[in-house]
Formats: sequence, C-alpha cells, structure tokens
Amino acid sequence: MEPIISISNLTKQYGDKTVLNNINLDVYPGQIIGYIGPNGAGKSTTVKVLTGVIQDYTGEVIVAGKNLRDSLMDVKRMIGYIPELAELYDLLTPREYLNFTGTLYGMEASVIEERMVKMLDSFGLSENIDQRMDSFSKGMRQKVLLASGLLHNPSIVILDEPLSGLDANAVILVKELLQRLKQEGKTIFYCSHMMDVVEKVSDTIVLIDKGTIIANGSFAELRAGSGESLEQIFSKLTMADNLLEKAGSLASAMTDNTNTQQL
Repeated sequence: MEPIISISNLTKQYGDKTVLNNINLDVYPGQIIGYIGPNGAGKSTTVKVLTGVIQDYTGEVIVAGKNLRDSLMDVKRMIGYIPELAELYDLLTPREYLNFTGTLYGMEASVIEERMVKMLDSFGLSENIDQRMDSFSKGMRQKVLLASGLLHNPSIVILDEPLSGLDANAVILVKELLQRLKQEGKTIFYCSHMMDVVEKVSDTIVLIDKGTIIANGSFAELRAGSGESLEQIFSKLTMADNLLEKAGSLASAMTDNTNTQQL
C-alpha cells in the first residue's frame, strides 16, 4: 500500500533555531496517527507544513501522490483541519459560518445545508444554529470548528487538540467519530497532550522531541513488554524523569511560609 502522506527530510528553521530536524514519516490510508511531544517539540510546525500555512521549508512532502509545493490547493481540498484555537467570526451564526466554509470548498448550497444541520444536531447545537457565536462557550466553538473541518468530507483529517473545551459526552462522541472515519478509509493525523486518548485511538504513535522523531510504532511496540502507560513512556523518552521531584518542589513552594504575611 502506498502512503497517503510521505514526509522526507523535512526541516524547518527560524533563524538559527531548528524546529524540525530531518523528519521522515509515512502515513497510510485508514490509519489514526497519534502525533505527540512536549511543548515546542515541533508538532504544530509539522501541522502548519501539512496544511500549507508554512511553505518555506526544506525536504519534500507528498500527499496522495501530489507534491505539496506544486499542488498546494489540490492538497488543501483533501484536508480537513481542526485546530485547538481558531479565530471564528464571532458576529456570524454557525449557519452563516458553515455556509461560508462550504462555499470556499466549492460545495453546493443544498449539500452544505444538509450536512450542517445533521452535524450540528449531533453536537447538540441545533437550537444555536442561528445564534451569533460571540456568546458561545469554548466547547460550543470547538464543536463548530469540528463541523467546519469535516463539512467537505475530507480524505485526510488533521486535528490539533480537538477535545479542548469539550464536555465528557462530546469527548466520547469525537472518539467514536474518529473510529467511524477510520472505517471509511480516512486518514487521521491526531495531535494531543491527552495521552490516555492517544493511547486508545491511535494505530501508530509518533513521538517528536526537539524537532526529531524519537519513537514511531504502535502502542504495543512502544511499550515492548514494559507494561508502562503511554504517559510513562513519554516521560522516559523525553527525559522528564524528574517530574515527581518537580511536583514535590511545587507543592513545597505553595506551603512555604517564608515571608508570608499573617492576616
């Protein structure tokens, strides 16, 4: 099987700082890839390259047989991107925003309307479809972003902390949705700090640290008989093995009475 995403020698620098250092990664159709790493590891930069936001990189990115540089707009049409934070047009309603998004993808108005109504109903936002989004909670906004990223039925779905702000039922819904999309042959590129979710939903887990991939395999392969959780594996591989000591220091700092004024 040919990879749907093939990244070769991907490097990105900001001045003298190397953010991505010779990344090589193949992603296959119908896979859920859990892409994890500490803050500043290069996750978001990778996503920005794949979505065409960053174009001044070295190396090669092939998506569905197309060179990303040469076929940027064609590739963008294949991708649904759900970021953690995005600037929604607060003065628009979900209906107006999703109509706008669908139109950008060249969708017919009737198709946009049908899909929009079904999606927002599934997310429990039917009653809010014509309400301005400036009054929406973070979770409600995230649901609209999820709908906008999936509206055009993309073959590749890129999610960057998609569960941020969602309530427990919505988290369960999204996890089930990912499995359904996988069954339909769609490829899911999932970035998250929620290790328990990544561990459960991912076929392959890719761990990046300091711009370099340091682990790539199934959860079973990564634990390799150790019996450890993904959180423990993450901690060891990123050399954060003094976390317990740091937690103790933080707790001590809060109870330190030095120079504390008595009220």
